[in-house]
Amino acid sequence: MTDRVDPDHRLDWAREARTGLPEAILADGKTSGQLDAIVQTVIAEGRRMLMTRLGADEAARLTSNFRHGVVFHPASMTAVIGLQDIPPAQPGPPVAIVTAGTSDLTVAEEARATLHFAGVPGGIVADVGVAGLWRLLDVVDELRKAPVVIAVAGMEGALFSVLAGLVPAPLIAVPTSKGYGVAAGGQAALSSALATCAPGVTCVNIDNGFGAACAAIKMLALRGPRRDELARDRQV
Repeated sequence: MTDRVDPDHRLDWAREARTGLPEAILADGKTSGQLDAIVQTVIAEGRRMLMTRLGADEAARLTSNFRHGVVFHPASMTAVIGLQDIPPAQPGPPVAIVTAGTSDLTVAEEARATLHFAGVPGGIVADVGVAGLWRLLDVVDELRKAPVVIAVAGMEGALFSVLAGLVPAPLIAVPTSKGYGVAAGGQAALSSALATCAPGVTCVNIDNGFGAACAAIKMLALRGPRRDELARDRQV
């Protein structure tokens, strides 16, 4: 439980010890007053928190009101609230975040920002969709070194199946809402991810770069000493 209770929010500071994932706040749908109250709580308690889906206008207001407490990252529509220290980076190769097109970059950047907040290195390989398969084949040797691959694609989502058949790492598919006609809203890409015959594909919700990064963080935790630390924390 949090040490401070606001009528509109209850921040879950014990989440990381309990689940391995830090508390985060979805800005979309919250009023300016609610966002202000959350930021004030985080700063007052000397904590740090990731805020996602933060629009540019609201971000400008928050960074003006809390000059030393809010750092906005426009490419990912995320902000770091409170303390700005970065956790030590985990050893090993970075999580690979692969996009089919340039239009998918906002979702990919959200995934990278989430990984970065948790101290997990992540690198983006952009615009390697299957319409020009040579682009993917040019980078596949590097992608095979990644411990986890996050694939971000809209339209028909063909990247998920093709990439999963080329790399040994678990693949997390992120359908995006970039598309039109029968692909509008990401529904075709979502269906493609769920119906893939390539084994080892996990799928998150449409445009959910944050959720994909969280899944990657949990996968990585199972590979190293962090798993034992989490197990001990849950027994307390």
